[in-house]
Amino acid sequence: MLWMLLVLVLSVAVGFLRGGRLRNLTEIRVTSWWLLPLAFLTLTASSFTPAGQDDLAVALVLVSYLPLLLFVWLNRDLTGIWIGGLGVLMNFTVIALNGGMPVLLAAAEIAGHDGELMLDAKHVLLDQSTRLPFLADVLPLPNTVLSLGDVMLAIGVGAFLEDQMRKPLTLFAHRVQGIPGSASDS
Repeated sequence: MLWMLLVLVLSVAVGFLRGGRLRNLTEIRVTSWWLLPLAFLTLTASSFTPAGQDDLAVALVLVSYLPLLLFVWLNRDLTGIWIGGLGVLMNFTVIALNGGMPVLLAAAEIAGHDGELMLDAKHVLLDQSTRLPFLADVLPLPNTVLSLGDVMLAIGVGAFLEDQMRKPLTLFAHRVQGIPGSASDS
């Protein structure tokens, strides 16, 4: 997940370079934001499944994608959200079809991992029987291997943050209600 932190930092840097302000991020308004921590907690729970409970771990991973997909649907009109959502859907699909995220052994080795160590309850080895192998973890980066879905998610998050940084602040930034016509009363 270090790669996602890098995406966030780069997105903010691009936002600054394009005239955005960090303060504008306080104005982000999304529908049902609480779905994001719910998805994160469910995904985290999948890491604590008992040994030998691979099916439970994969089920929790898949369940963690459901709030994300609902969040994307509810916020699809915001810049970048649908692109990130496409990435989430790609990852969900390949995991559901293969009983875990397929990982290309050669990519794991290039990334600096012993491929066998990277395979846990939530990951499976990419082989001839893998369905939709082009959606698997095949893109090596230092200490991680990404999928096309991860790349789409990163692009979507980056576009969203950069767009939000460049939006002008609203007149009533903290939702203070004005009285219509109050400026014209003398």
